[in-house]
Amino acid sequence: MTHDVPPSSPADGRGPGGLGGRRITALDVVRFASEVFAFVSLGVWGYYAWPFPWPGVLFMIGAPLFAVVVWGLFRSPRAPIATDSVGKALVEIAVMGAVVVAWFMLGHPVVGGVFAVVALVTGVLVSRREARA
Repeated sequence: MTHDVPPSSPADGRGPGGLGGRRITALDVVRFASEVFAFVSLGVWGYYAWPFPWPGVLFMIGAPLFAVVVWGLFRSPRAPIATDSVGKALVEIAVMGAVVVAWFMLGHPVVGGVFAVVALVTGVLVSRREARA
């Protein structure tokens, strides 16, 4: 059986590495890990910062869900709502900044500080890469 389009051809949008012809780099891995850490952190914050079961469960599920939806709508590489670089930066600052504040509120300023540096560096590098493209 033959296919008209090979599974990894640029015509299907995946290309080598699955990113539209661009290979996955160490920056992509660190960026993805920081995003996952951010969303999990918001869930942890919701669990520990609010009385259980209510509103703890609501914030434990709602905070990361809200952040994922906002990130997906405005900041993700395939965002359905097109925004300029300033809009993308504002969304990123809001989500990542909320995670930093959450860790400080939980009494772990070192985790918040390290995450702030990682999020800042990866955010700047990804924004520069997007500006060149």
